[in-house]
Amino acid sequence: MKKNKIAIWIASVAVLGVVILVLPLPLKAADDDSGTVFKLLSEARTQAFQLSSDAAEMESFTTYFPQSLAWQTHIDALNRIKGDVNKMGRQLVKLEEAKATALPWQRLAIDRITPLLKELAANTTATIETLNKNKDVAADEYEDYLEANADSASYLAAVIGDFVDYGKTKARLERLTNRLEIEAKAK
Repeated sequence: MKKNKIAIWIASVAVLGVVILVLPLPLKAADDDSGTVFKLLSEARTQAFQLSSDAAEMESFTTYFPQSLAWQTHIDALNRIKGDVNKMGRQLVKLEEAKATALPWQRLAIDRITPLLKELAANTTATIETLNKNKDVAADEYEDYLEANADSASYLAAVIGDFVDYGKTKARLERLTNRLEIEAKAK
């Protein structure tokens, strides 16, 4: 009878040990996956800042050089912005694919980025179509599109940057919390 109790106790401890060893694995995988999403968001931030810079430069064409730059210079700059938007679109596809493994704040970031980028893409297309149709770099409608593009790109970069900063701050806070809990237990 005593041997049965010892065998049951050993089996229980063994099962508990396996459970304790196995349970952290999915949690670690989720952390790794959310780390991947964080990396994708960080890359998107870099791309968004480049897009914002290119859009601001493009807007400056109409502010500082209203008619002194060639039409082709505008086309070249618009193609660069179009490339930036397309690159951001590919990054958004990667983020959407990773969304299932993202942390709640990362899913919120993806949800906020999506409509902003769609609006920017539509506006960029309209800007290109307006310039191709009129070839007038001094037209009010064209200048309005450039201003809207610059504003939208700047806002997109700020939103993504804020989310990345939040993620860094949150991770740092969690590290400090863990360290303080360990130090409190040690005393």
